[in-house]
Amino acid sequence: MDWDKLRIFHAVADAGSLTHAGDTLHLSQSAVSRQIRALEEALNTTLFHRHARGLILTEQGELLFDATKSMNKRLETASARIRDSEEEVFGDLRVTTTTGFGTLWLAPRLPKLFEAYPDLKIDLMLEERVLDLPMREADVAIRMKEPSQADLIRKRLMSVRMRLYASPSYLETNGTPDSLPDLSDHRLVCQSLNSIQVAAGATLVQHLLTCEIQHLFTVNNYFGVLQGVLNNIGIGVLPDYVIEDFPDLVRVLPDLESGEVPVFLAYPEELRQSKRIAAFRDFVQEEIFAHRRKIRETLPQ
Repeated sequence: MDWDKLRIFHAVADAGSLTHAGDTLHLSQSAVSRQIRALEEALNTTLFHRHARGLILTEQGELLFDATKSMNKRLETASARIRDSEEEVFGDLRVTTTTGFGTLWLAPRLPKLFEAYPDLKIDLMLEERVLDLPMREADVAIRMKEPSQADLIRKRLMSVRMRLYASPSYLETNGTPDSLPDLSDHRLVCQSLNSIQVAAGATLVQHLLTCEIQHLFTVNNYFGVLQGVLNNIGIGVLPDYVIEDFPDLVRVLPDLESGEVPVFLAYPEELRQSKRIAAFRDFVQEEIFAHRRKIRETLPQ
């Protein structure tokens, strides 16, 4: 089977359009169309249904697309390993983590990584959905639970707890609750129970909602919750790591917090020797160590 035709077929199936695939491949629409027709003739089958809205794979086309996706993942893995130099860190690194952790903790620290490795290119994918690392949907993940997928190298980075925080301005205007029942006089800012979140966070919110809270503002990620708190909307349920970058926030009801949430870094076994992943892993660990040192320094002696 002609590898070049398979490459073009994969691009068309992925884009759902001859024109978009041609733009990606730097080929004319007619050239792409000829290659698809030639592949269909060689296989003696129809790979696409042609519609005004674009191209839809036939059953035979779906089978072939599954095969080319697997091939493409393997080629990406091989290419990544080949590109990894013995001494240099460069090239693309696809990192996935949750929206909250990615926006509130990781992204603000990335300038340090780019300063050390200016040729490193990071594609940060913020999703609550767990991406499939062995199938190379991403190269490395930071997750709020231990990964269950096989063939992954995993390392526990730290633990997180969800706590209550408010801005000084909000508390000055609305008062500071002294007990759990006092929350009924305030607006609670939290993730919706219908949104994807760590179980410990959902459990804490469920507990708080038993306090007959009359005013509620829900968002589907912690970045939105933080914006609500910073803009004096109410008292927010936030992960404790936000305090390092927002030290003016005031912890409310300090005896109240969620259960422990473990944070893991994971990547495929086949990328064990990757210099890019090693650089990213070491950077994240050093940032966490620096965070712990700062906490110890602020504790009373």
